Amino acid sequence: MVRGRGLLLVSVVAALLVTVGTTAVLLLVDPKQPKAEAIKTGGLAGGAVVALYALWLNDRRRRTEEARHELESEKVADERFSRAVELLGHEADQVRVGAMHVLAGLADSTPRYKQTVLSVLCAYLRRPFAHASLEEKPEDPDQAYFGEPGRRADEVSHADDREMTVRMTAQRLVTDLLPWGEDPDEVVYHLDLTGAKLVHFRLEGRRFGRLVARRTQFYGITSARGLELAKPALFSGGTFHGRVDLRDAKLHGGVSFQDTSFLGRVDVTGAQVGTFLHVSPRLPEVVGALEVLPGTAMRLDPAGWPLVGDGRPADQRPPDGRPAVLPDHVQRD
Repeated sequence: MVRGRGLLLVSVVAALLVTVGTTAVLLLVDPKQPKAEAIKTGGLAGGAVVALYALWLNDRRRRTEEARHELESEKVADERFSRAVELLGHEADQVRVGAMHVLAGLADSTPRYKQTVLSVLCAYLRRPFAHASLEEKPEDPDQAYFGEPGRRADEVSHADDREMTVRMTAQRLVTDLLPWGEDPDEVVYHLDLTGAKLVHFRLEGRRFGRLVARRTQFYGITSARGLELAKPALFSGGTFHGRVDLRDAKLHGGVSFQDTSFLGRVDVTGAQVGTFLHVSPRLPEVVGALEVLPGTAMRLDPAGWPLVGDGRPADQRPPDGRPAVLPDHVQRD
C-alpha cells in the first residue's frame, strides 16, 4: 500500500514538472503567445506523462499477475503429478488406471511433464508381471493373451487379469503420448522398456528418439509400421513371440538384434536402417528386405539376412544393373 502511494506521488510530481517545464519552454520560445495557451499545452504534456505511466503500471501489474498465475499452475501440476504417481501403487486396479489417465492429461496440458510421464509409465511396465496366458505357447501366437474362461478360477488369476488390463492401458497411453511422424513437436522423447512384458505393443507412425528394449518380451503382434527413430533401437536379448511389423520403419539411429529371438514372421518391407546394424544369428521368417543406408556399421556378419541398399557389405551387393537376390528363406510381397 505504501509503495503504491509512493508511485502515485512520483507520477504526480513528474506530471507537474513536465507541465511547468513545457510551459516555460513555450514562453521562452514565443513570449508573445498567450500565457493561458502555454499553460494549456503544458498541462496536456503533463497529462500525457500520467497516461503513459498508467499504461506502464497496468502492464507491469498484468505481467506480475500472469507470473503469479503460472507459478500457482505449476504448483497445482506438481501436486497432481505427485498424487497420481502415489496412486499407481494402489491395490485397486481402477484407481491405478485413473492415475495413469491423470498423468497422461498432465503431459498433454503441461509439456514439461511429457518425458517424465513416459518414463513413469515405462517404469510401471517394467515391473515384474506374470499371467497364465503368457506362460504357455498358444496355438496362434498372434492372438490376444488373455486366459481361457474357467482355466484358473482362483483369486490370483482374477488379479492377474485386472493387472493385465492396467498394463494394456499403460501401453496405449505411452503410444498416444508419442508424436506422430508429421507432428510438429520438436522435442525428442525416449522409452526405456528394459525387461518389460508387452502385449500387442503398437508404435505405428510414431517419431521419437531412443527405444531401449533389452531382454523385453513381446507377445502377440508387435506393430511398428512407419516408426521413425533418431536414436538407437536396442532389442538385445529380447524375444518376439508373435508377428513383427516393421514396414516402412526408419531406424536411422541404428538397431541391435543381438541375441534376439523371433518366433514369428518379421515384415521389413520398405524399412531403413542407418548408423549401425547388429543382427541376430537366429534368422526369422522374413518378408521383404531391410534397406541399409550408406555409412552403416555392421556389428556382425549379416550373412543370410535380407539386406538391400548401398550400406551393405561390398561382397553382398549385386553387380550394377542386376536385381538384388534375396535368400531363399525370405518371403516376397
